[in-house]
Amino acid sequence: MTATPEPASPPASSPTTDQAATAIRKARGSLTRYRWLAFVTGAMLLVLCVEMFFKYVVPVDAVIDYMFWVPFAHGWIYVVYLVTVLDLWAKMRWGYGRLATLVFAGVVPVMSFVLEKKVHAEADAKLDALAERYGV
Repeated sequence: MTATPEPASPPASSPTTDQAATAIRKARGSLTRYRWLAFVTGAMLLVLCVEMFFKYVVPVDAVIDYMFWVPFAHGWIYVVYLVTVLDLWAKMRWGYGRLATLVFAGVVPVMSFVLEKKVHAEADAKLDALAERYGV
């Protein structure tokens, strides 16, 4: 009588298909939130640059009177952007260099637009590979 081999079970530390599906879904949600906030933060930073130009370089009182809210709005939007960056960074398990780059993208004009495209492509490829690996 020969013993029938039992099917190999995954190691205790590997995620199940349901866990992988949940993690991938949450990461895609984080990526979508990051994408929107990167656009909004970048746009507000450009508006802030215009406001500062009209305030310090070519003082135009009419423009300055209507744009007093821009620094405050950009500041709070940047805080929300930082929260989405931390959320995405934690879910994607990236290194500290990527975190620093994402943080600085919110304060360097146009960098958030450029970096968002790159980050989205890399994260999407990584999530697609994980979905294929776990059959999700």
